[in-house]
Amino acid sequence: MQPLDGIRVLDFGRYIAGPYCAALLGDYGADVIRVERIGGNEDRAPVPVADDGSGAGFLQMNRNKRSLAVSLGSAGGRAIVRRLVASADVVVANMPAAGLRRAGLDLETLRAIKPDIILATATAFGEAGPLGGRVGFDGVGQAMAGAVRLSGTPDQPIRAQVNYVDFGTALHCAFGVMLALRERDRTGRGQEVAGSLLGTAAAFANGLAIDHALTGIERTPMGNRSYGSGPTDVFRTRDGWIMVQVVSNTIFARWATLVERPDLIDDPRYADDMARGDDGEALSAIMAAWCATRTTDAAIETLGAAAIPAGPVLHPSEVMAHPQLRATGFVEDIRYPGTRATAPVMRAPIQLSDTPAEPMTRAPQAGEHSAAILAELGYADDEIAAFVAAGAVGIRA
Repeated sequence: MQPLDGIRVLDFGRYIAGPYCAALLGDYGADVIRVERIGGNEDRAPVPVADDGSGAGFLQMNRNKRSLAVSLGSAGGRAIVRRLVASADVVVANMPAAGLRRAGLDLETLRAIKPDIILATATAFGEAGPLGGRVGFDGVGQAMAGAVRLSGTPDQPIRAQVNYVDFGTALHCAFGVMLALRERDRTGRGQEVAGSLLGTAAAFANGLAIDHALTGIERTPMGNRSYGSGPTDVFRTRDGWIMVQVVSNTIFARWATLVERPDLIDDPRYADDMARGDDGEALSAIMAAWCATRTTDAAIETLGAAAIPAGPVLHPSEVMAHPQLRATGFVEDIRYPGTRATAPVMRAPIQLSDTPAEPMTRAPQAGEHSAAILAELGYADDEIAAFVAAGAVGIRA
């Protein structure tokens, strides 16, 4: 038994925020059905890695799901979706309110079909305010939260390559779904769970805004260094790079001893983390000289033995093969049709001691499970054939 066995989730999401929310629920037993148009949606395509054009992110975001390919523009397709909603507990759809209404996925319409349904939505900016209802992607959220302005250099703001705002919004929505399911258990009522990219980005970067509001200090980009600790930076070794983060007086004392600079421990210039951050460039220079004479493995081993936080700067090709990550059991090598090798796919990186996640299933091809899902909904073979002939349903041959 999995914690979410018996919960059916309909995933109308696209790209990351919606699909990853649904994937997290699927990791722990929810029956997740990806509802997409015949032939597949556009979010299958970025960074293609399979013969059918499916991309790397799609394989990650759509594990543990089945695919129903249906035309929402057809009468038959709309009838199928209504019956599907009647069987569901949760609908996930990351689109603005106007798009939800056009698709018949707004809370009022869904409640008319299934009164206790839970709707999880994710938009760029939310529905209120001057930008309410506008479209946007992860990078816009990063930029408007202040994170891009304080990354990179003063002359060139830099956004993060990992879409952490999208993933964070998915996490918030999945958390909201769990709260809504709990509330439904108590009251019998469903509700809408609404997240936004800007809300997530601003929440994650909230400390930056609080800092400015209470100190008035205008922070400027510092590259990989930190405002509130030092030496915290990325350093070149003889054969690569490592990240080192020296935070707290205790760790700073260990670091100063390690690099044979015990005089720095009681130096008033480095009395606390903020002071060390202010003079971080000088401390980074000391650490850079230490790292330059050592290999990455040797530096990591020595720092680890001294209880100083450090890790190698890995290339994506190295991450999933790292023995530490493999030891967690979060990664599975999954074969998707038409790929040159297995894909290292991660499930939700949490461990439940008594109800561990079961082996995952690969992302579905478009319409791969249409016939089985329609049969579960009570449609007979001749009705399914008629839907296909009318262009209301797509079935993967």
